[in-house]
Formats: sequence, structure tokens, C-alpha cells
Amino acid sequence: MEYVERIIDKEIKRKLKIVGAIEIKGPKWCGKTTSAKQVAKSVIEMQNPEMAENYLELAQTKPSLLLEGEKPRLIDEWQLAPNLWNAVRYDVDKSNEKGQYILTGSATPNDKEKSYLHSGVGRFAIINMKPFTLYESKDSNGKISLKELFDKRAKIDGVKSELTYEKLAYILCRGGWPASLNLKEDESLDIAKNYIDVLCENDISEVDNVTRNPRLARTILRAYARQVSTIDSDKSLYDDVISNYAEITEKTIIDYLHAFERLHIIEEIDSWNPNIRSKTAIRSSRKKTMIDPSLAVASLGVSPKDIMLDVNTFGLLFENLVDRDLSVYVNSIGGYVQHYRDRYGLECDCVVHLDDGRYGLIEVKLGGLKGIKEGEEHLLKLKGLIEENEKMRKPEFLMIITGFTDIAYTTAEGVHVVPIGCLKD
Repeated sequence: MEYVERIIDKEIKRKLKIVGAIEIKGPKWCGKTTSAKQVAKSVIEMQNPEMAENYLELAQTKPSLLLEGEKPRLIDEWQLAPNLWNAVRYDVDKSNEKGQYILTGSATPNDKEKSYLHSGVGRFAIINMKPFTLYESKDSNGKISLKELFDKRAKIDGVKSELTYEKLAYILCRGGWPASLNLKEDESLDIAKNYIDVLCENDISEVDNVTRNPRLARTILRAYARQVSTIDSDKSLYDDVISNYAEITEKTIIDYLHAFERLHIIEEIDSWNPNIRSKTAIRSSRKKTMIDPSLAVASLGVSPKDIMLDVNTFGLLFENLVDRDLSVYVNSIGGYVQHYRDRYGLECDCVVHLDDGRYGLIEVKLGGLKGIKEGEEHLLKLKGLIEENEKMRKPEFLMIITGFTDIAYTTAEGVHVVPIGCLKD
């Protein structure tokens, strides 16, 4: 099958010119190994069933043998033998050459394993990978660039999107998993379901060799999925789970959530805390997201039709998709995503920052004139508060990302309305 170029590919090549080794982290099935193999000259796969036992023994007794091979050398699922990190670090120090190793991993080592891993500062670069964005999966035509928005070169008005309400619902359920993109629609919907099955039956226990209850794992994941794109307190999540498992403690739930984090299934977006109001007014809770909205869909056990009939759930899942795509797009141009909420009710779904200090304010609305108007009001109000602070840098742009709006335009107040089906990095 022909390789589909990923946004992260440029970052992989660039980092290999800067440091001796890179680590590509991300969930299983998102394409880490496939992308790494495009630049690797030799490969060792730690999960190879015929060699795994031998590899693990060598990693403890003679790890240098596993490092032999043409460079860059790819070590896939390195975390199965954490001592390889130290071996790679030592070899990079000794050779003092760039681009020697690529490590890929679908789980982070546990705290005990981390305790004896030497720092990779100066030797390693960390790259985070996610499933396909809509631009990578060809569901977005990419006619509006986030980078060009920052550079004030983007052409907005009149750009059209081909995404419909029905198509967007399907995409949320299918997700951005490489394996799903060449399947028929009904078959592609099984990928995320199968992912959840394997995750709860096997991976949640194998990640640190602690036996966990698959049914409880599903219940916790479902409770988390109900809260995606919200800053609801963890207590409400605990209460949701305990209502089904009265004997379960909060400590146990936290343990399961930590395991899901280590498997790169759930992640939380930090809050933006600008100096525009009293610090006590800022809600600093992190926003809950899943690495791909399809996992939330599969955890909830809903279909594209179910989503289309539940606009509120549709909107939350859509925001999760936007968070996924924006994090990839802004990372590729040197930046990150945060969110803003305050106790006065003012919010901004996404604040995209660049490392040079520039930032943009973004609201996410599924569609409809009422939602777009509400989003515009939020953005203009927040912009007004920022402008009252003479010392604070002003945003480069205000934008509303919509789901099924068919055309991009700029409002009279200067707010860009951009369909997700037109956006790229």
C-alpha cells in the first residue's frame, strides 16, 4: 500500500539533523512505525513474537548488540525493554553524531522504570504523534492554512468545504486511524470498536503487568467519554463510575485513568491564564479530550445516526476532533493549544500559541447562525478585555471553526468563520 505522507514527517527529518536520537510517542495504530520506517535504514521490532524473548534478554545483558545496524536505526516499542533508553543515550554520547536512532513507543514506562532511566536532555528529542487529521485523511481540502492565518496571508472569503452534517458524523465515528481509511464505511466503523476491545481486555493490564477488570475499564472510559471537551471536575467522573461500582474507590479509578494516559488514550489541555482579570476568576481546570474522537464514540456505544440526533453530544465530539487537528497543525509550525474559561461565563475553546509569542483565539461551533453569533460574541468580548491591558500582546486573529458550514467568510467585526473541512497546518 502506498505511503500517505504525514504532517509529522518533516519534524522527524528535522529533529534527526539536530539530535542523536528521537522518540516518537503516540497510541497504537496511529502510524508511528510506518512513518519511522520511511527514514530508518535498519529496524528492530521488540514485539516480534519469534525474537521477543531473546531481545528482552539481550537488552538486559548486552544491549549494544541490539543497537548494531545501519543508522538511523529504528527500535520499535522500545519501552518493552526500558534499559534500551540508557544504551541509546550512551551510544549517542560516545559517537557524538546526529540522527542515530528512532525509538517508537505506544506506552510510557511506569514510574518505577523511569526512576533508573538517565535524562536524555541534549541527546533525545520527543515527538508526539496522533491519528490522521482531516487534512491528512483528505477529508479537508486544506485551502486555508493555520500558518498563513498567523502570517496574515490567508485567503478566507469564499473558500468552500465539501463536508456535510452526515459526513462529519461518520468521520467522528471512523476516526483518523490509518487502518480505517481504505475500508468501506460500515467496515471502517469497526476499527475504533476493536481498539476499545483490545484496550480494555489486554492493553490496560499489559501496560504495567497489573491485572485490571475489563468491565471496570470500559465503565471508566465511558464516564470519561461523557466529559470530553468539558472542564467538569474529576469528582463528577468518580461519581459516575461509583454509581455502577459502589465498592470502587477513587484511588482505583485514578489508577485506571493513569494507565489510559500512559497508553496515550486520554489527554488533557491546559488552561490559558492571561493577566486580564483577577486570577481567582480564571477556571484553571484542564479540558478533557481523547486522542481521537472515535474512541469516545466507541466507548459511548453510539452510531453516526445517534450522533446526528443528539446535537449536544455531536458538538462535544466535534470539539474533540478540532482539538486533535489543531494540536497537530500548530505543533508543525512551532506551537501548542490551550483553552480559556472564567467564572463569569466567558470562554474560548482553543487558544493556539506559537513559540514566538503570537497567538490566535478560536471558538468551535458545530454550525448554525445562532452558534456562530454566540462564538463571535465570546471572541470579541475576550479581545476587548485583552485590549484593556496595554502590556498584553493582542491576538493575531479571531476564528470560529465550524463543522458543516459550507463556505468560509469574515464577519463585519473581523472574525474568520472557517469550516474544519478547509483547514490545514
